[in-house]
Amino acid sequence: MSVTHNIQAQDQNRWMLPLAVVTAIVMLVAWFPLTTLWHQQAVLNSTASQIASIRQQERSLARQAKSISSKAAATMLARQQYQLVAPGQSFIQVLPGRVKGAPNSSIGDPGFQPLVAPSSSSNLVASTKVPVHHSSLRGFVARLVRTLEFWR
Repeated sequence: MSVTHNIQAQDQNRWMLPLAVVTAIVMLVAWFPLTTLWHQQAVLNSTASQIASIRQQERSLARQAKSISSKAAATMLARQQYQLVAPGQSFIQVLPGRVKGAPNSSIGDPGFQPLVAPSSSSNLVASTKVPVHHSSLRGFVARLVRTLEFWR
């Protein structure tokens, strides 16, 4: 009877080791989830690419700063991009002429519109409201009403 009991104990011991290994693996995966590790690696890769991009921009800006470090380059940049001139100079900007065949010349710069003949200038004057003076009101009230007429 002890031999059969000993064989049954060995059969139970054979299953204990694989069961313990599987339990340890399940506990390890539960404590250290792989998805979190993958997510953190993706964040690290994204941050590394952003750092590389910023370093490339820094090198580009350093090259630009070196190229405009001379006085002549800074003066040229000031004239081209900011329309600045040296003291004693004046800035004159020549606008392009009217484009022929443009469908509507009133769009854009008013300098592109044709000149108006003096005889037709009365058509350009907008009708203005003539202020009404209240002669029936006298003194302070009349002055107050005239002062507040712009509200009409």
